[in-house]
Amino acid sequence: MTGLSAPLLIVSFAAAAVATWIAGTFLSKATDALDARLGLGEEIGGLVLLSVAGSLPELAITISAAAGGHLDLAAGNLIGGIAMQTMVLVLCDIAVGPVRPLTFLVGALSPVLEGLLVVLCVSGVLMGALLPETTTIGFGVSPASVGIVIVWMFGLYVINKVRKAPRWEITMEGSRRGRRSRREPHDVAAHPYADSSTATVAWIFGGACAVTLAAGVVLEMAGNGLADRAGVNGAIFGATVLAAATALPEISSGIAAVRLGDNALAIGDIFGGNAFQVCLFLVADLVAGMPVLPQAGPLNAWLASLGVSLTAIYSMGVIIRPLRCRARLGPDSVLAIIVFAVCTTGIFFIPH
Repeated sequence: MTGLSAPLLIVSFAAAAVATWIAGTFLSKATDALDARLGLGEEIGGLVLLSVAGSLPELAITISAAAGGHLDLAAGNLIGGIAMQTMVLVLCDIAVGPVRPLTFLVGALSPVLEGLLVVLCVSGVLMGALLPETTTIGFGVSPASVGIVIVWMFGLYVINKVRKAPRWEITMEGSRRGRRSRREPHDVAAHPYADSSTATVAWIFGGACAVTLAAGVVLEMAGNGLADRAGVNGAIFGATVLAAATALPEISSGIAAVRLGDNALAIGDIFGGNAFQVCLFLVADLVAGMPVLPQAGPLNAWLASLGVSLTAIYSMGVIIRPLRCRARLGPDSVLAIIVFAVCTTGIFFIPH
């Protein structure tokens, strides 16, 4: 795509973003339907499969960018995407209603566990970025990338075990937690594709996967071309424009969840996706044939810290349970907007 004019690159990027949103919506519904019918999330293997399905745009961009040698773009999209996707909770807060904030209604502490898992995984990213490029365990893989995956899988096991057999009884008056899992039947809404056969849902799932992967490759190629034409650092473009485009499916699924009353799932899905997203550094290492984390530099360390800060804000909100909204926003969302605006401005003052 490097030979295309700037207007054609913009059109290609916009078309791929729209395709990502539409295909991501179908993919989310098909994933929920298959999970409900097959019980995919009952075991770790199923949970891994569901996580991969939810992060296909990031997976496609990571593979395409690493294969093309655009390691700063790959790192920026994976790390910066955490902050961008966490900001989806601001839109969920607006959608949940004007009376109580989203974090008041959650009524469960499982999202806090998922938020802590994000913090652990991103800590691995920050430590891995400090390792020399020559530190590998074979095939160009950084030990930090492997460590992040191990921490994520162990955290996933612990969270799943807590969900199945909680050892605390939590009572939060006025909360509307919603379903613990998407496998549970909803009181009002039917599961997606309730009238379709499992084979049909599987075809929809496969088609949505193919479109999402193809759109992700186009996003990376067109985005890299636009960043080069505009003279924008690849990490900055990946963390802002590209991350916003890949967050479109999360916006759709998050708003749909809170409108169904699944408030705990809305936050848990965002945190769960963010924790898995940094596991894709292992894929980036394998494709690039060298550790990608040491290429992150101070800019991505700044973005990682922003992602941790936003995660902490909403995790604290779940525990504190703010009572009132202002302009349909809870105080945690207001604080998140301020922190995001200030830190995003600070990106341009970080040496690249």
